[in-house]
Amino acid sequence: MAYKIIVSPRAQKEIENAIDYYSLYSSNAPKSFIKLLKDTYYSLEKNPFFSVRHKNIRALKINKFPYSLYFTVNETQHKVRVLSCFHNKKHPNKRPKH
Repeated sequence: MAYKIIVSPRAQKEIENAIDYYSLYSSNAPKSFIKLLKDTYYSLEKNPFFSVRHKNIRALKINKFPYSLYFTVNETQHKVRVLSCFHNKKHPNKRPKH
């Protein structure tokens, strides 16, 4: 059974900010980011059990971009809640912890 992806408002805002940033410099980069983000969602739908980073928070890097999705998995409800789309170059203390 596929897992349902739920994107938090924080993560959605971070995704929109990334797309806005890339659109300032390229017409192709935002499209590529969105495509690879969708690919990452697809991976999470099929198998969300990637490495645990902090307590029950897991992370999965978006290919070719310096971002990772931080998320939790609810196995009983088959849901993945994306908490953050975190830029990997930011200070590690700012990574989501809950």
